[in-house]
Amino acid sequence: MRSHFLSLLLLSLSMAAGAQQGNAPATPAQTQETPIPAVDAHGATAAQTPEQTAPAQKQSATLPDAPTQRAEPNAPLAGQQQPKRILGFMPNYRAVSAGVRPAPPSSKQAFMMATQNSFDYSSFLFVGLTSLLAKGTDSHPDLGKGPEGLWAYTWRGFLDKTDGNYMVMWALPSVLHEDERYYAMGHGKKLNRAIYAASRVIITPNYQGHNTFNGAELVGRAAAQAVSTTYYPEGDDTTVDLTEKFGYAVGRDALTNVFREFWPDIARHVLHRHS
Repeated sequence: MRSHFLSLLLLSLSMAAGAQQGNAPATPAQTQETPIPAVDAHGATAAQTPEQTAPAQKQSATLPDAPTQRAEPNAPLAGQQQPKRILGFMPNYRAVSAGVRPAPPSSKQAFMMATQNSFDYSSFLFVGLTSLLAKGTDSHPDLGKGPEGLWAYTWRGFLDKTDGNYMVMWALPSVLHEDERYYAMGHGKKLNRAIYAASRVIITPNYQGHNTFNGAELVGRAAAQAVSTTYYPEGDDTTVDLTEKFGYAVGRDALTNVFREFWPDIARHVLHRHS
């Protein structure tokens, strides 16, 4: 009897234990998701649960974008630095050294550049020389001879140069958004550099840095010739005369660009100067 009672007691206990085990909640090992590996500062991996990574992901999503790294400032090519003056007295404010790409000039900067080129002391020397040549060849007989004739050539020559500068360097570039500075090439074959320099009177960069038709140069020089008809004698404003003066002005600018292009080479190899 006692043995039967013990058997029933053990059977009841085993059944109760089985039922309790079947109704027990799942263990953490059964519910825990696969940990996400992470690498610590020493290179070792450690388990990281989604609950641990969620705050970090949320924080990274709210952080501002990383600042972009600024490019290094443009630097001129070695030995191709354009000076502010050539030979110590010729103004070279319009030249930009090879390899340098500055921001487009403002209207104020363009106005100052035109003013510097018009009223620099070397400009008066240039006007005086060209006036002597024009008087010597009797380019405008109606202007007379002697000191009075020289003065008549001089002030008109100064107006020619000045109104041309303001038209080409300031007024029209500000309207057309053209950059009338000369950007030196500074490398390559000499013929290619010469062609490039001379062609800048026809092609120039706009404010976005793209090459465009140089309207400021060509239209500006033509407009300056039209203005000159108001202060030259009537017999000197024929179409042929104005065309010749226009061609001279544009050709002078083209040759000046070529001279600018090769000046660093001349300074180094001929004059043995080092920038």
